[in-house]
Amino acid sequence: MKRFVTAASAATLITLLCACSEPAPSTSVLRPVNTMALHYDSLRNSQRYFASVASRYEVEQAFRIGGKVLERKVDVGQVVKEGDVLAILDDADYLLAEEAARQRLTAAKAAAWQAEADWLRLKALKKNGSVSASHEEQAHSTLLTAKAAAQAEARQFELARNQVNYTQLRAPISGVVTALRMESGQVVAAGQPVITLANEGKPEIVADIPENRLAEFKAARYKASLATAPERYFAVELRELSAQASAQTRTYRARLKPVEPRALPLGATATLLAEHTDEGTRVAALPATALTQEQGAPAVWTVQQDGKGKTGTVKLVKVSIQGYRSDQVLVSGPAEGALVVTAGVQKMAPGLKVALPAASPSASEEVTR
Repeated sequence: MKRFVTAASAATLITLLCACSEPAPSTSVLRPVNTMALHYDSLRNSQRYFASVASRYEVEQAFRIGGKVLERKVDVGQVVKEGDVLAILDDADYLLAEEAARQRLTAAKAAAWQAEADWLRLKALKKNGSVSASHEEQAHSTLLTAKAAAQAEARQFELARNQVNYTQLRAPISGVVTALRMESGQVVAAGQPVITLANEGKPEIVADIPENRLAEFKAARYKASLATAPERYFAVELRELSAQASAQTRTYRARLKPVEPRALPLGATATLLAEHTDEGTRVAALPATALTQEQGAPAVWTVQQDGKGKTGTVKLVKVSIQGYRSDQVLVSGPAEGALVVTAGVQKMAPGLKVALPAASPSASEEVTR
């Protein structure tokens, strides 16, 4: 009985203490949001193109005659000077042809000398009436024919001698060998490209431009970087743009030279950046996380500040998408300076009250979850 009274007294005491205590204060807070002020600027489009480094002056070398390659004297990457021998053809047949032309020239000269002697003799006999005028004229005609034949053989001999010289392929310019298309023992035809020479002193950036970006590309500013230093851009200017699209790729070949002369490794991989500014279009850049939609149309949540600017009410506003840039979206529509929610847009609702970054959440505000 005593134990029951003690328990009852304790329960009564707890009830009295609870009745005398004050109610617990509300700990409700507003949902804080990250925002950014909308700022409009001219639309800047940046397009990147895969490019490479090439020489402005590149020469495809070929033998002027056909034959068997006897010796190749250069390798890819070798620097040569103007007049250096690059390759040699077997000249045995051409030497024989030269010797035959020399012998024919000797015979033609002898015939011309004999015809001249005959004409002089008949000319002397004509004066005393020993021969008729027709015989003297015939001898003179034979002389002229023999001299013409000798001159023709002299030209043939020069051609044969030139062909012997053509068996040596010489560099027409100083440069570096960038390609080889023949080996010793290979038979090549006249005019067949066998060696490519490039002038290292005039490097250019070469890129292929799609036809749907051609107009924008022409009005852009350009800069380029190499794959070995992708962050180090240097200014380039358009030197040449093909007037006709490639039949295979349907792109236009653009060649750009550095604004300031600089050494670039031929054949290196490069990136061409074309930046175009459209002064007639004003856009604002927002993080992609700020974009949502309303009835299938793109939209953003804007915040209308209340009173002291520590809190605000969100509102869904439709926007027009003008483009994309990395992790950003370019939009137009909301007013300049509007506060746009940049994160957590999936938890927003029309009329929702939120706390701005500079505000301290108030414990007296309605809880929003």
